[in-house]
Amino acid sequence: QVQLVESGGGLVQAGGSLRLSCAASGRTFSSYAMAWFRQAPGKKREFVAGLNRSGGSTKYTDSVKGRFTISRDNAKNTVSLQMNSLTPEDTAVYYCAASAVIVVFTTESYYAYWGQGTQVTVSS
Repeated sequence: QVQLVESGGGLVQAGGSLRLSCAASGRTFSSYAMAWFRQAPGKKREFVAGLNRSGGSTKYTDSVKGRFTISRDNAKNTVSLQMNSLTPEDTAVYYCAASAVIVVFTTESYYAYWGQGTQVTVSS
């Protein structure tokens, strides 16, 4: 089992950057594929980015490709999301999630563990 705690959210102007971090408890962090999801007001939660256990394979939703970068540090039990060139459409609560499967899936149901979320607000 793993517990996830996100940090790094906040208010930023359009065009700015934020870096989200997710700290995981437990000694088996490297056994999980990790992902970031987000949920904007009135919308369904959506996949943003994910990476496999080693971090060697990543996946992004089209709207963030070239702007967001996901990474992990298995020695520190952390996964990060560097977000650049932010737009108001990126405003959402961002969630860190862990999956015991090998590959990165974009569907919520594959992720058994979730953090509490961190708010990202991008002003125009």
